[in-house]
This record gives sequence, structure tokens and C-alpha cells, in this order.
Amino acid sequence: MSDDATTAELMNQFVLGNYGRFPVAFARGEGGYLFDESGKRYLDFATGIAVCALGHCPEVMQKSLGEQSAKLIHCSNLYQIREQAELARFVVETMMERPGKVFFCNSGAEANDGLIKLARKRAFDKYGKDAGKNEVITVKQSFHGRTLGGIAATAQEKVKMGFDPLLPGFLHVPFNDCDTLRKAATEKTAAILFEPLQGEGGINPVSPDFFQAAADLRDQYDLLLLFDEVQCGSGRTGDWCGWRTMLEGSGVDVEPDAVSWAKGFGGGFPIGSFWASDECEGALGPGTHGSTFGGTPLASAVSLAVLEELERSSALANVKRQESRIRKVVADWNLPVIESLRGVGLMLGFVLSREKLEGSEEFLASGQAPSLFVVNKAMEAGFLTVPAGDEVVRWLPRLNVTDEEVDEALNCFHAVLSEI
Repeated sequence: MSDDATTAELMNQFVLGNYGRFPVAFARGEGGYLFDESGKRYLDFATGIAVCALGHCPEVMQKSLGEQSAKLIHCSNLYQIREQAELARFVVETMMERPGKVFFCNSGAEANDGLIKLARKRAFDKYGKDAGKNEVITVKQSFHGRTLGGIAATAQEKVKMGFDPLLPGFLHVPFNDCDTLRKAATEKTAAILFEPLQGEGGINPVSPDFFQAAADLRDQYDLLLLFDEVQCGSGRTGDWCGWRTMLEGSGVDVEPDAVSWAKGFGGGFPIGSFWASDECEGALGPGTHGSTFGGTPLASAVSLAVLEELERSSALANVKRQESRIRKVVADWNLPVIESLRGVGLMLGFVLSREKLEGSEEFLASGQAPSLFVVNKAMEAGFLTVPAGDEVVRWLPRLNVTDEEVDEALNCFHAVLSEI
């Protein structure tokens, strides 16, 4: 094989083209920054789409990887795994602060598939096959992963196209529409599943009224309330559990029956998980669910090291403080291209005005969606962000982001938008 081939050439020749990739290849990362193959530095407010909770190559992850890989990397879930048990204890006692049990897998899509299986198996065990209690209600603009189960649950037609027949039994209701949710729920409903703060759908917070309506339907129809916290969980909103941030000060107090996590849960090491309450966890007994690589000693040790460092360093308090700083500065911007700033913690979405952008000849000539156009312009300036739908740009920095990095991001983004 020739060493003269570029990374782009190798990718095009050997890697499946299922991603729309940006024309940049990164060679290394350090803290809040990435460096491409030419040595150019980028401030990273994408973090692998809310994955690198502590930034790039943090010492605590390097230490855990080195120590655990020298001791035990993998063993089957046929055996007891202490590292897995210790990570589960952190989830139950520190994150959830509620009794329950935890399952480990490799991704958010797998975790959400697990939630769906949990709900259907619990309903089957309790009501029997003839009851047909297997329907799952999700909401429009959602995203629950790329597996067949995940795309069936996701209420966006673009992810379903070409993959018929889809897994049946899913109903999609409009986002934050309590009346339609109430009409959709029946005795055949096994679960209601939603993201407390939608990510891919455009950084949309679920309203307290919708939380309450879902909880009321749980009581009425004996269904499970499932929260997908793959992106908004693990401290991203300033609390371990994103829904608690959403409901703070609202007067609404709702707790789920099961919750999924991934992304920042491992800080960049692949791991997913879900927690299930004591009332429903018994539905998945031996032989009902599993994962070869779920909760390996190495993955569990690294994930626990990440979560404990977030706790030790008061990163969650930093999340709330930095959100406040960002909002204070942005409120003083006079940029017509920005319609609003929504989201919570360090999961923020700048809503763009397509009308104002259409005054730019460069934008019109690009043929790109507003969000992709702005993300590309920011990347040219050495600042990495992420689209969230056609008209929202996401900021997803590391949770221990510094004041200096936030100031740099604000200055760079303002300059990019001002030039447009």
C-alpha cells in the first residue's frame, strides 16, 4: 500500500460512504482543542457530538486505560465483573439516587433498543400475549438511533427511507402536544419514550406539562415512562439527569421507569447503558437480553473514571456557570441572523434566520442548509460546532470547558456571523 495516499483518498477507497464527512482529518487532540493533519488548531465545541465530556485525551482516562488494560481488558458476561458492578453502583447511587438495576452495552442505539425490549417484555409478562400491549409512543423530531428498532422509534421520515418493513408498534405524536399524546395512549400502550431535551431534532426542551401528561398516562394505563438521555444526560445539562434540569422550578416532579445513556457516559470510550427501576427491571431475566462487549472491565473502568472525575472537579456546576456566561454575552449581540438561543447547560442551539441568511450571496450559492453553511464557516475559522436540523447550530463543549475557551468561542462565532 502506498504511503502517498491522503486520508481522504484512503477513506474514499476503503470506508463505507454512509457518512457525510467534512473535508478535514484530525491527527491529535488536547483538552478543548483538535489539531488536523496540517497542524491547524480547532476549538472543539462539537466534542464528537457531546461525547468527550472531559475534552480530548484527559489524564484520568489515559491512566485508567493504562492500568485496566494491563490487568484485564475483556471477559464474558457469563462471569462476575467487579468493574461493571462498581460503575452500576455509581449510576444507581450518584446519578439516579434511586434503587434500580443497570444494563451495559456499546452505544445509545443499543441502549434505546434495550428500553424498548424492557417495556414490551414487562407488558408481556404482566398482561400476556393476547393483550397486545406492545405499542410505544414517541414524539416528532426525535432521534433514538440507527438500528432497526431505533429508526422505527425515531419520528423523522428521513431516517426510515428505504428500510421497510419497519419494526411495527410505534406511534409518533407532535412534540409537546399533550392533547394528542392523551388521545394516542390506550390499554395497548407499553411505553412512552422521549428525549427530555431533543438533540438531533433541533435542541428542543420538553415542557413540564408534557412530562406531567406522560406521567399521568403511566398511572392510567400502567405503561412505562422511558427517557432517552443519550445526548442530554451524564451531566450535559448541569445535573446528572437532564430531565431534572428541565423540571427545576416548574412545580412538576416526574421520575422515569427507565433511562438510557451513552455519548458522554464514557467520555469518548464506547459504552452505553440503561437503568431500570426495581418495579420493571425483573422483566429482563437470564436469556432475554445481552451484549458480548457490554460492560467489559476496560469500558467500565474508564467510564467510572470519567464520571468520578466529573464529580470530583465540580464539572456539573461549571456547566451551569458557563451557560449563564454564554447567555449573558449573546443577549447583547445585535445579530439579525440569530433568532434565539435555546437549550440547557452546555447543550445549546443557536436558531438561525433563513430569511436573513438569504441576503448573503455566498449562502445562496452554497446550496446548503443554514446550519451547515454556518458550521462550515465556523470550521474555516478554526471553531467546531454541529448542525441540529436545518436551522440550528449546536454548541456541545466539554463539561469542564474553561472561561478562556468560552470567551474564544463567543468571539469567533460572533465574528463569523457578523461577516455573513
